[in-house]
Amino acid sequence: MHLEIWQWAVVIFAAYGIGLAKTGITGVGIIAVSLFAYALGGPASMGVVLPLLILTDCIAVLYYRRHAVWSHLWRLFPWAGLGVVLGWITMRWLHDDSQISHLMGGLLLGLILLQLVQRVNVARRKAQNPEQEDQTPSVGLLASGGVITLSLGLLAGFSTMVANASGPLMVLYLLAARLPKMEFVGTGAWYYFCLNLFKVPFSWQLNMLNLTALRMALTLSPVAIAGAFSGRKILPHINQHLFENLSLILTALAAVKLLLTAHKP
Repeated sequence: MHLEIWQWAVVIFAAYGIGLAKTGITGVGIIAVSLFAYALGGPASMGVVLPLLILTDCIAVLYYRRHAVWSHLWRLFPWAGLGVVLGWITMRWLHDDSQISHLMGGLLLGLILLQLVQRVNVARRKAQNPEQEDQTPSVGLLASGGVITLSLGLLAGFSTMVANASGPLMVLYLLAARLPKMEFVGTGAWYYFCLNLFKVPFSWQLNMLNLTALRMALTLSPVAIAGAFSGRKILPHINQHLFENLSLILTALAAVKLLLTAHKP
């Protein structure tokens, strides 16, 4: 895979962002996925990103392996797995690069909308109960089980297969479950690790994951590892509110770019 200098710059930055996202800096992961898709095109980016995700998932699991709440994971895994299969079926019908890029852009915009809805709900609760401002926000129904949780699991599996973009959905679920910080991170780490491994044979069958993608992922792996190990040191020095606003803006721009153009590397 031949890349221009600007493409190398983008994917190196994005690989570092994937590592940061796995160690607690919210918003970076979806930006990194968007940047990979912009630099490499939709299908090619999927094959490169997946090995990097699994690599950094391993680091996150090593950090937080004892903090997972498995009852939540067992509740989500079956439906997320089914969502992966549905995403795989969809990808088999979308053979054109522009179709996949447009689908990825639409999914990313939808996930941004979910993030904004989450913010509005949290702001409303804080306005109604200012004395509870420091409590962990919750959207309640997303983690309550039944049809809503089933639908979220299906959508998370589908979006991770089609666009490696289930992160915001899982964050919303974990917030709804009101998990303490360590359990929040540990549960998410195991979820992503297991689901990304489950995606491997489907991605290989679609030829998104192949030897070319693995070679590029191997080249970028030191950058992703550096991001994973440095994330916990960088986090305390970042203004979270400003960072999240920038994350949403940059992701929206990347998603619009995917919707308007079909990049041919």
